[in-house]
Amino acid sequence: MATATFGAGCFWGVEEAFRRIPGVIDATSGYAGGTMDDPTYEQVCTGRTGHAEVVRVEYDPSKVAYGRLLEAFFRLHDPTTPNRQGPDVGTQYRSAIFTHDEEQAREAAEFKAALDASGAFGRPIVTEIAAAGPFWRAEEYHQRYVQKHGGASCHI
Repeated sequence: MATATFGAGCFWGVEEAFRRIPGVIDATSGYAGGTMDDPTYEQVCTGRTGHAEVVRVEYDPSKVAYGRLLEAFFRLHDPTTPNRQGPDVGTQYRSAIFTHDEEQAREAAEFKAALDASGAFGRPIVTEIAAAGPFWRAEEYHQRYVQKHGGASCHI
C-alpha cells in the first residue's frame, strides 16, 4: 500500500472522486501543510493556520499508478487559481500536492511541468508541490460527506 496527499479545494467531492478510482483503498479528508497541531475545521477556515484542505489517498500501486492519481487530481480542480476553487477562497483551498517520497516528488514535478508546457489550462499552473508533513484527519462529519448527504461530486 502507498499514500498520496492532494489539496484541490473543498475536500468533500475530491474525496469521493478518488474513492471511485480502481486500486484506491481509502480516501480521507483532512488538513496538511500548516503550522498548528491537530487543527479544527473552524481554525483552518480562518486561513491563519497555513493548512490546506486535503485528501489522503491510500492506494495499491500494483493496481493504480501514482501518475493516474496525478491525472485525476489535475482534472478535479483548476490548478491555475491561487488560493481559490470556485466560490471557496483562501489559502486552505490552494492547489497542492504533498509528496511522501522522492519518487512522488519527481513524478509530480515532471507531470506538472509537462502539463503546464502543453498549455492545457491556458494559464500557468500554480500547484504547490511540497514534502508531506503531518496529516490531521478532519472531523467525522467531513468524512464521506457526499455519500452521507448527497450532492455534487467531482468527475474524473
